[in-house]
Amino acid sequence: MRVLVTGGAGYIGSVVVEKLLEDNHFVVAYDNLIKGHKAAVAAGATLVEAELSDKAGLTAALREHRVEAVIHMAADSLVGESVTAPAKYYRNNVVAGLALLDAMRECEVNRLVFSSTAAVYGEPEKQPIEERDVLQPTNPYGESKLAFEKALRWYDQAYNLRYATLRYFNAAGATETHGESHDPETHLIPLVLQAAAGRREFVEIYGTDYPTRDGTCVRDYIHVGDLARAHILALGKVDGGSRIYNLGCGGDGYTVREVIEVARQVTGRDVPVRESKRRAGDPAVLVASSARIKEELGWSPVQGDLREIIGSAWSWMQRHENGYEE
Repeated sequence: MRVLVTGGAGYIGSVVVEKLLEDNHFVVAYDNLIKGHKAAVAAGATLVEAELSDKAGLTAALREHRVEAVIHMAADSLVGESVTAPAKYYRNNVVAGLALLDAMRECEVNRLVFSSTAAVYGEPEKQPIEERDVLQPTNPYGESKLAFEKALRWYDQAYNLRYATLRYFNAAGATETHGESHDPETHLIPLVLQAAAGRREFVEIYGTDYPTRDGTCVRDYIHVGDLARAHILALGKVDGGSRIYNLGCGGDGYTVREVIEVARQVTGRDVPVRESKRRAGDPAVLVASSARIKEELGWSPVQGDLREIIGSAWSWMQRHENGYEE
């Protein structure tokens, strides 16, 4: 299949590109390279450097490369930033997303896999979260993703655009060739590993008074390679009808303190911490159930153990001290 991946030079998007190529798909990575890295786009893929909001550029790329399906990964995704800059999140996650959908309509591309978030559930009343649970985001990031999800439902009904929406939280880990490299870094596991490597003075723990087993937030952590496989599996099924899936690590998730402790064990290094107050918009516990995608698509994590996830990230970081900027 000929697939365009928006955000294809980013952390998760670059791994999706890598795995699509391994499955012998033709791949176009569409990215503005503001947060992505040119060097992260696997050899064999075609890179188009352009803005998602550029409908004319999208249309040209879809036509030139005879694209048959889109995996939409491009988005702003920082919860804290979304609270202070909601306009940015609605502009980039909703308005630019609609430009993509309209370009797809114009080019008669009617298959889409959307990288959403379990943040659409907000502060759920039960754990783990299931697809039928109430949608009540607690921050503009989750609201913007939910707004695009709702648009997809109506585009499907009106224009026969078939989609699969995947809701998940924290991608982590690395493949042999692709890992996490952000500037600034905001994700917990790479921050912890930077502290272990002596590149960061300490790791900030935001909130120690949550109603959890050790007072810190609980989250899912899913290996980035497992996430990529889920996107590709979903892509192969959208012709059979639109669908929504959660992706979770299984079990009870991991607290911030537990992630730090496992990183200490994996690296054999100390990880200094500093405790701070809660961040706005951060729910206490977010753990998603993967029962539906396991039953319908046969997906399950191959690298589901937190030690293995952190170990793969640590190995990649040691081989790429400067990330992709070497």
